[in-house]
Amino acid sequence: MAKKVLFFSDFGIDDNIAIVYAFFNKELQIVGVVADYGNVSKQDALRNAAYIQELTGIRDVPVFAGAELPLTGNLPEYYPDVHGVEGLGPIIPDIDIDVSIENFHGIQEIIEKNPNEIIIVNVGRLSSLAAAFILYPETMKKVKEFYLMGGAFNEPGNVTPVAEANFHGDPYAANIVLTQAKNKVKIIPLNVTSGAIVTPALINELDTHYQAVGSKVGKLVKPMFDYYYKFYKTRTPGLTGAPLHDVLTFWAVVNDEHMTYRDIPVKIIVNLGEAFGQSIGDFRNTVDKVDYPVHKVALNFPYTEFIKDFYKTMKNSQNRSDLV
Repeated sequence: MAKKVLFFSDFGIDDNIAIVYAFFNKELQIVGVVADYGNVSKQDALRNAAYIQELTGIRDVPVFAGAELPLTGNLPEYYPDVHGVEGLGPIIPDIDIDVSIENFHGIQEIIEKNPNEIIIVNVGRLSSLAAAFILYPETMKKVKEFYLMGGAFNEPGNVTPVAEANFHGDPYAANIVLTQAKNKVKIIPLNVTSGAIVTPALINELDTHYQAVGSKVGKLVKPMFDYYYKFYKTRTPGLTGAPLHDVLTFWAVVNDEHMTYRDIPVKIIVNLGEAFGQSIGDFRNTVDKVDYPVHKVALNFPYTEFIKDFYKTMKNSQNRSDLV
């Protein structure tokens, strides 16, 4: 039976490739999408979600309007150099939607109708997810698991020397989620997802396939990836590909037994200063540890298994006529 996923996303390039991966994966059932600010504005994230719906032809998956601002109250910073102005690299979606929609409460109905079945995958800022815990505390107890792409443990961050973008963008929200989602969170941090490297050669091979079968959604992958890879190659010339952080997070949902986790007390720094947004984990091999909420932090994954599955899944479009 496919795992039911409620997906929280800020719809940058790796987010969009991740949701294509999820749509192609028969072991995942997307039951709803929450579009947040982050890589792009909330309005652009909503538009990108609608664009993916249009291309896939799957219009029965509800899209919910998430947060527009972090709990810090600061205006969000977007990343066009990484994800493109629209969040789709060079692609400019030709679609109009009603960006005034406010329907976030709909996630409560999905969770209530599927108690202890919904897995929440959050690959952007945690503002919306924190809001759900504030608004619907009893409902959120009925969520089966949470997979969060965020944080960086014992390695550098990507927006500051110590902080990763999702946790740094709203550390108040991150702490709310980690405090309230007791014993149900699996954190897939930057220091692990950075190893989920996909090469241009693999993407080119997939694109040849998409062109041959006429997959509209598949044809999005190469131009988005090429834009994304160009950024990473400029920043880190030695890279042979680009890390698909959010794809690995979805992969972990399906292949959890292949992930290596460790139960770790975790806290996010909210004090203003150089450590703002830093994720701290107590990795000491001692009996006594700090009194932070304990969650499963990913330490490693088998790269060969990941890349084989990614390639196989992304070619499933030939067997999914509803996604062509």
